[in-house]
Amino acid sequence: MLCLCSFDCFDLDFFSGRFGDIGWGGDMTTGGDKPFISVHPDDLKFIFELEKQSFCDLKVVNNTEHHVAFKVKTTSPKKYFVRPNTGVIQPWDSFVIKVTLQAQREYPLDMQCKDKFLLQSTIVPPPANVDELPPDTFNKDSDGKVIQEMKLRVVYMPTSTTQGNLEDEVLLKGSEKSPDANSAVQHLEDERDAAVRQTQLLQQELDLLRRRRYRKTDPGFSLMFAFVVGLVGILVGFLLNLSLSSPSTE
Repeated sequence: MLCLCSFDCFDLDFFSGRFGDIGWGGDMTTGGDKPFISVHPDDLKFIFELEKQSFCDLKVVNNTEHHVAFKVKTTSPKKYFVRPNTGVIQPWDSFVIKVTLQAQREYPLDMQCKDKFLLQSTIVPPPANVDELPPDTFNKDSDGKVIQEMKLRVVYMPTSTTQGNLEDEVLLKGSEKSPDANSAVQHLEDERDAAVRQTQLLQQELDLLRRRRYRKTDPGFSLMFAFVVGLVGILVGFLLNLSLSSPSTE
């Protein structure tokens, strides 16, 4: 069965800090022992991309045999569009609240979101119509009224493209804020290039030594050298013999 919904704007009294120790993600800790409603999922998760809307469905289930009215509040009403933000769920019924994250122009720091949602619920008499709810329906000051409250976190989930853009943005911001870091990076790059050049020179010297060693151990070179040395020896011996055997000119 359908939930009757209101399209009123968000309340901002979430900032007042008067909610005390309210449980996170489905843990009701105020206003009664048994929770009137349960919520799935426990956190509001949005796939975050720059200049694009993101959506999250929040299923609210009535765990009672009574009509239960609910109201959604947020710390950042300008960032989120919630429909419905107020409504009545019939006994044992459920309804889906659609939450839209408006397109954002910049990434949050470390992709961490501090926004929070508060979901209030209370039992109302049948037949219940959201347009006929008294203004003080969710007022805690009403005598004997039980108001249960639940906090929900907001989680941003980056896509692969978002993650790459975020890393580029972080590097860019880091370079703008730290010129000394740029100098250190440049120095490391220069040392790397010098090491590469030194490695190349050592490789060239090693190749030259290998070629020289190959020439010394070349058998053809050794035979030729021996032949030349032998020939020179023969010629020297012949000349010595010739000079010794020639007659004296006295």
